[in-house]
Amino acid sequence: MARLGRPGMSDMQKRELWDRWKAGESISEISRALGRPPGSIFTILKSNGGYVPPVRRRRDGGLTSAERESISRGPAQGDSMRTIARALGRAVSTVSREIARNKGTGHYRAVDAEDRAWDRARRPKPCLLAANEPLRALVAEKLAEDWSPQQIAGHLAKTQTAESGMRISHETIYKSLFMQARKVLAKELQKHLRSGRPTRRNIHNTVAGQWRSQIKDAISIHERPVEARDRKVAGHWEGDLVMGSGVTQVATLVERTTRFTMLVQLDGRDTATVTARISAQMLNLPAKLRKSLTWDRGMELAAHKNVTATTGLAVYFADPQSPWQRGTNENTNRLLRQYLPKGTGMGHLTQADLDVIALRLNTRPRQTLDFDTPAGRLEALLR
Repeated sequence: MARLGRPGMSDMQKRELWDRWKAGESISEISRALGRPPGSIFTILKSNGGYVPPVRRRRDGGLTSAERESISRGPAQGDSMRTIARALGRAVSTVSREIARNKGTGHYRAVDAEDRAWDRARRPKPCLLAANEPLRALVAEKLAEDWSPQQIAGHLAKTQTAESGMRISHETIYKSLFMQARKVLAKELQKHLRSGRPTRRNIHNTVAGQWRSQIKDAISIHERPVEARDRKVAGHWEGDLVMGSGVTQVATLVERTTRFTMLVQLDGRDTATVTARISAQMLNLPAKLRKSLTWDRGMELAAHKNVTATTGLAVYFADPQSPWQRGTNENTNRLLRQYLPKGTGMGHLTQADLDVIALRLNTRPRQTLDFDTPAGRLEALLR
């Protein structure tokens, strides 16, 4: 039963997701293994602050799913609660409470009752900060003063006795910050952490040495034709995603010769959405301006062949961690931040909104163009 993430992700898949995260796999690797977009993986990880939830276990002595099926069939067969209990070897009160807490005799369903039982079993117990208001207030105060959880824990261990109830581990503080379901520490306090991470990083989780971008049949930037590098021929583009808060994003496309910019509205960063929207936007241009597109190693363009088939653009990929190879795009993204500052959401923006911003960028004179505008240079090419 899928409760978090994109529709269709089963409990078994989520368990595999957490097991892989615990083993130190990156979001990209988990995404490939499960066949799910990286954004979906991140959403589930963030739901528990990056902490691996314990495996759900059935309470000793609790009813099994098979017993609940028997309880469900009993009333339909005209069996009394005493008869059902005797057949199961259970107390009558056990059967009676089970039916009563699950909508009564006429509406009892074994599957629904089983799901509710699992939900009750995984309700978290109150954490230390929830039960200790003075400690909670002190921790919140120090976090607001930019103390790290480790500094707070170390300070309390040095200044407070074990009997005072005013000691806490740094990991408990992190859990209370990142696991917002606990509703103990305000989410705003996360901004005072130096790491800036939205989730707690597993000690085993590292991307060192991992092949994160297995883009099938990716063509290296080093195979890009000379005319794309020297900027003498128009129609060669650079592209990237600009990220906003809350897993929102906008695609940027910049023509290398004229610096003409197009912005693309995206509902998600999965490859199907990104490739379809980029292709649709590029088709607004004449064919002579659709020669190539250079992208970074992001998996959002893993289906690059679809872009080529739809638009005629040859797609090239920059080397990992080499933003200077797409310098035109990087510089444009910095200009874009005047209108879309870091930390702001972009999910509310329509394509019309982005077209207005792109128009502002394209009608501003650029020193690199001898103070011509990108729009003016592009218009000259189209005459």
